[in-house]
Amino acid sequence: MALDRISLIDFRNHAATELGETAQFNLLVGENGAGKTNILEALSLLAPGRGLRRAALGDMMRSDSSTGFRIGADLRQDDAPLRLGTYMDSANPGRRRVRINGAESSATGLGEWLAVTWLTPAMDGLFTGPAGDRRRYMDRLALALDPAHASHAARYEAALRERNRLLADRREPEGAWLDAIEAQMVPHGAALMRGRARLVETLAVRLAEMPAEPFARPALTYAPGAPDHADGLSQALFDNRARDRAAQRTLAGPHRDELEVVHAAKRVPAAQSSTGEQKAMLVAITLAHAGLAAQGRAGLLLLDEVAAHLDPVRRAALFEQLRGSGAQVWMTGTEAAPFSTIAEEAAVWRVGAGAVERV
Repeated sequence: MALDRISLIDFRNHAATELGETAQFNLLVGENGAGKTNILEALSLLAPGRGLRRAALGDMMRSDSSTGFRIGADLRQDDAPLRLGTYMDSANPGRRRVRINGAESSATGLGEWLAVTWLTPAMDGLFTGPAGDRRRYMDRLALALDPAHASHAARYEAALRERNRLLADRREPEGAWLDAIEAQMVPHGAALMRGRARLVETLAVRLAEMPAEPFARPALTYAPGAPDHADGLSQALFDNRARDRAAQRTLAGPHRDELEVVHAAKRVPAAQSSTGEQKAMLVAITLAHAGLAAQGRAGLLLLDEVAAHLDPVRRAALFEQLRGSGAQVWMTGTEAAPFSTIAEEAAVWRVGAGAVERV
């Protein structure tokens, strides 16, 4: 299964862009600022979540549009294509809506048909940045394996904000209020931790099966920020009320989780590895996840400016592993040269100032 007949209307700098007759490898080539990453961002919105830039919906609408934006694509299947779409009306700029075969649906519904993974230059600091970035990374990868993960994350975060608001209030929060909020936090928080633990365990098995070279193999460990089961999380929230009140925020829970990454061969934390090694480990995780995500659903892998930063050996290894992943791959680059070895089997578009031309 793969995406085809992709359309972008009033999205970023694309007034009306269509891409058809796609392949497993799809290449978007053009100068910086032409709108290549905007196409990847549009494709990333055919999944639950806020897309690869995590941008506000209003910022995605073309500057001179008065109606909002629309993104659509056919999911090719053996019998008949399924039309997936997401859009935002300017009258309601804070809400993204979804249609599947013309019927209103939810973003979680998109995840039941399509698993989307991406790797962008903005992720280069993942191992050295704040833990929150790695939690969001885990959730995005877990979401591609289980569409319900997004709902658990959203509901836990909403309840967490309410608990923190009560803890920071000048008045002492009533126990009954905390009981009610924690009753909301616990089932979704426990499910969130289970999803993250399952993701890391599954990825670790997949990574162990992959060659150690040419991409540095990472060893992954999930470190929960509280007991990773409902009873333990409930007890931790109750026991920590006085401490949390003093800190005016919740100090234990899945919002304190960490993803620990180590260069397996050197036994060095990823944060202390070289920039090149960190990039290689990110590529390895992305490849491992793409193979998992494409099992049972259509897999979509978005790689922004990845090939140009790899030497010929790693580039060839990347293409070979992508070929066997089962995912449909979309890659961007400022020039076609890095993709010369796969050009004959790829669909190629020249992107320039929001205009797209098939090469």
